[in-house]
Amino acid sequence: MLIAADKFKGSLTAVQVAERVMAGLRRVVPGAEVEALPVADGGDGTVDAAVAAGFERREVRVAGPLGDELTAAFALRGDTAVVEMAEASGLQRLPAGVFAPLTSSTYGSGELLRAALDAGARTIVFGVGGSATTDGGAGMLSALGARFVDAEGEPVAPGGAALSDVATADLSGLDPRLASVDFVLASDVDNPLTGPKGAPAVYGPQKGASPDDVEILDAALGHFAAVLEKSIGSRATEYAAAPGAGAAGGIGYGALVLGARFRPGIEVMLDVLGFAPALERATLVITGEGSLDEQTLHGKAPAGVAAAARAAGKEVVAVCGRLALRPEALGRAGIRRAYPLTEVEPDIARCISDAGPILETVAQNIARDFLT
Repeated sequence: MLIAADKFKGSLTAVQVAERVMAGLRRVVPGAEVEALPVADGGDGTVDAAVAAGFERREVRVAGPLGDELTAAFALRGDTAVVEMAEASGLQRLPAGVFAPLTSSTYGSGELLRAALDAGARTIVFGVGGSATTDGGAGMLSALGARFVDAEGEPVAPGGAALSDVATADLSGLDPRLASVDFVLASDVDNPLTGPKGAPAVYGPQKGASPDDVEILDAALGHFAAVLEKSIGSRATEYAAAPGAGAAGGIGYGALVLGARFRPGIEVMLDVLGFAPALERATLVITGEGSLDEQTLHGKAPAGVAAAARAAGKEVVAVCGRLALRPEALGRAGIRRAYPLTEVEPDIARCISDAGPILETVAQNIARDFLT
């Protein structure tokens, strides 16, 4: 049996989910052969999933989204690095209750990428999601050697709003090592940079952006791409419209400018984590995440796990905190049955605060249904 579940956001990490499910299964069948492979789709928790799969955790000091110094981590195994932008530039890196949609920067994410290069990485999987930022990756590019100046030749301020002041973009100072690295942009969203489906319009409100802020950011990102076109040609405009450009406040766009190739986050992570051989050994796969809903079906970890398992002819069940999908939708996704915590404890608040013990009980039910 293989446990390949993502985190229950706000309650349990993917590693903790695996531990609790394993404990519950073994209460019913003490000798059950269970393998755990915590997964992630490129968003927050991606580094932890890589470390659980045998990567080494490396910590470095970088700039947070507001410029304050913090400790962030990436994962390394051999010459492959897994870098998670949320480690440096994520919403969880902001003080409680504080949002900074116009001024937060991805500079620290660029510092993380540079640290991975310093560690000898030749392949970098760049997981993006959960960002506090909407700066089009300008901060990241700056940390890697790019220069963005205003009409007076002064460096522009951090953040997305200030991109409207960019007069010149100079990428000649970018770290030359980037040219020889296999750089993979891993994301579960395929939005373009700007427009009605772009980063500011779709994701800006989650980061505290008002309708006026969204307009400011959308115009600033559009201007940024236009200025970059003078520096790198028509590719700048093509990248802005490409799938994944709008990921994580447009840091996907910055990654594409650096030469990254876009792949769905869960596909990349399953490859990196060694899912295929683990799947081959399994008879039943248990996946899941905090909320199984319509979003799950569009590139989230459980959908990716279920698709791969179904292709291999393996049966899949899912655990979750909340279930908002009908059985038919689950079936189309390759999930035979879902086990929400709310079946055991109807009180949502308790499901969040006591997720671990309740999940163990849910896992016992799975064991009774499938192992006895």
